[in-house]
Amino acid sequence: MLIRCIFLCLLLPALTSYASNPHSAEFVGSEACQSCHQAEFKQWQNSHHKQAMQHANDDSVLGDFSGKAIEMHGQKVNFYKKDKQFFAAFTEKNQPLAHYKIKYTFGYYPLQQYMVEFDDGRVQLIPYAWDSRPKQAGGQRWFNLYPNFGPKDEFYWKNVGQNWNYMCADCHSTNVKKNYDVDTNTYNTSYNEITVGCEACHGPASDHIEWAKKPDSNALKGFQLQLHKAVTQWHEVDGNNTLQPKETVETDQMMVCAQCHSRRMQISEQPMADIGHFGERYMLSQITGDLYYPDGQIYEEVYVYGSYLQSKMAAKGVSCTNCHNPHTAELAIPVEAVCQQCHDATAYNQENHSRHDPTLPGGQCVDCHMPETTYMEVDDRRDHFWHKPNPQISKSSNSPDVCLSCHEDKDSSWSIKQTKLWFNQTLNNKPFAPVFAIHDSGLQPMGDQLAHIAQNYKHNDITRAAALTRIGDTQPNQNTVIAAARGAKHKSAQIRLAAIEASSNLPPQDQWRIISPLLTDKVKAVRIEAASNLSQHWQSLSFEQQNKLAKALDEYQAFLAFNFDRAYAHVNMANVYVNQGQYDKAEQAYKQAMTLEPYFSNAYQNYAELHRLQGNEKAAIDTLKQGIKQVKENASLHYSLGLAYVRNKNMPLAAQSLLKAAESAKTNPQYYYVYALSIENTDMRKAQQALFKAYEMSQQAQYLYTLCEFKLKAKDGDAEACLNSLASYVDAAVINNLRMRYK
Repeated sequence: MLIRCIFLCLLLPALTSYASNPHSAEFVGSEACQSCHQAEFKQWQNSHHKQAMQHANDDSVLGDFSGKAIEMHGQKVNFYKKDKQFFAAFTEKNQPLAHYKIKYTFGYYPLQQYMVEFDDGRVQLIPYAWDSRPKQAGGQRWFNLYPNFGPKDEFYWKNVGQNWNYMCADCHSTNVKKNYDVDTNTYNTSYNEITVGCEACHGPASDHIEWAKKPDSNALKGFQLQLHKAVTQWHEVDGNNTLQPKETVETDQMMVCAQCHSRRMQISEQPMADIGHFGERYMLSQITGDLYYPDGQIYEEVYVYGSYLQSKMAAKGVSCTNCHNPHTAELAIPVEAVCQQCHDATAYNQENHSRHDPTLPGGQCVDCHMPETTYMEVDDRRDHFWHKPNPQISKSSNSPDVCLSCHEDKDSSWSIKQTKLWFNQTLNNKPFAPVFAIHDSGLQPMGDQLAHIAQNYKHNDITRAAALTRIGDTQPNQNTVIAAARGAKHKSAQIRLAAIEASSNLPPQDQWRIISPLLTDKVKAVRIEAASNLSQHWQSLSFEQQNKLAKALDEYQAFLAFNFDRAYAHVNMANVYVNQGQYDKAEQAYKQAMTLEPYFSNAYQNYAELHRLQGNEKAAIDTLKQGIKQVKENASLHYSLGLAYVRNKNMPLAAQSLLKAAESAKTNPQYYYVYALSIENTDMRKAQQALFKAYEMSQQAQYLYTLCEFKLKAKDGDAEACLNSLASYVDAAVINNLRMRYK
């Protein structure tokens, strides 16, 4: 089975742009704004936006480039100046000292990074950053962001994970054009302004300047984007301690902010001012276990927007500028006053609400409702879900308990007891969290529960979409199919997109019936995801169905071509070719992926699968061996190699590879299960030990069942004890049938 490199992401709610038709407004630069907007320009001058990226010079560089040699993690490093230019000299494993000219600075607080430009147009971030915090806070020092990474790691400084052109440019500069040339593997990236200028948010300003010369009553004033707040009037409602929205209007503000303040992938270079929907240019990452905790709290760097969409603030229409000054990018007023704009100070700023003294550390609203997570060693970022602390849910979903972030000497039993005492109730404001936790851990099937969450209108759209996405990993049943079908017809693009993943475990014609209407969806991200999924069934589709798929598939392939500077794009393109029977084209695409990113495991696995389809098992094995040499500790490659040896009936080598897979993955019970099957006839004792590990780490009955079966087959004395444990999972008839089979 081919592995699709999934970047399934969920989209913002539809946001209607106020622009009538796209036109040829031009970028003029932030300096052109200064004469009329002096106060805003001055605020912007000192902002993170203004200093997002700059040419390296005496004004922009914060780090110590005095030439003092230092040693970090066994590497000698020297930062120095020569002829008014900045350089970094450092050694790498088994390599001589190399000198790199620093061309750009990246950010400025609480850390500043530095970038080097290479002859092929690549701009890469060096691994060393300057801690720009005050010395008394631990700053004013150099540190290595990735001390343990080498050439086989994606985030090694010369690899794609630290490539500005793909990873960073779109958000740190204005009107970026990536300009990657796949034939020469080079970049000619351009921008209109090196940093985040006025037009990065407002759009090109040439028509606005013309409007200013002869102003009229047009609300857009020559722009195509409307950036006002969503709620124009808030009012008091009896019995509610929080102001409620009275009048709302459509706005592009959230779409504009979200283009950078979100974990997302770029799918096109269509100008924001022309598109009217976030999903024409980006895909927003879903609430998955690799990015968020099961209760929705931030885990990885997700840059705010996915958290915000889960919140009551989003549901009520709170916009970024209700709290933040868009030109300074700081809070508009002091933090407690920000909250009290809507939350009645009498009701909320009392110790009987928080049970904490608001004048002491840990007593502010944000300490409990917007806890911080530290990234890049020194960068503290607040969660924008605005959670209501819930120790019981935190414990049951294995998510952070905010109480224990301050009360480090306590445990969850204490925080659960304390909140029950204070609030005299059992809090259950996140019933989805334990379901997500159980599903993500693989402890037991949760299809029905996920289907219920996906269809529950009381949950926000992104949480319902998260449930739909997880349904794609379950065994389909009537409830999950209904959830997917309803999701595909939902008004929310993020739910429609998730429904595609929810249907991915269905037979081809059932999947076609549910998601083929999305091939003509109004949002590009939905269309290309539908095309990606349905193209896997190309050979089983009718001629009419193939024709219906063709246009959206062209869009999908155009998106892949736009991202041909990444291996995943070549692999997914190759998968399309394989599905269409174009094996020669697929082979070239897989090879290009392996050349571009030799450490990308899916390229080897899918290329090996192509060899298998062509009946060349030797080539499949050789490809997997090549991948194991190139990819650092990749359990899935060992697993695939083990299966290849099984097909070749070479069980000793199969067992070796499957054991390596199990030991490398550490948390994948299936690997131990298959390893056990491979040695059943040669080492029953080790096979049983492997099955016990599979059961121990998963608590899934299927592994315990097989363990009991092996014990009965071997006539082990503890077989009955195993069956007694199994009895808590299955009916007595299953136990009796198992006994009779090996009597």
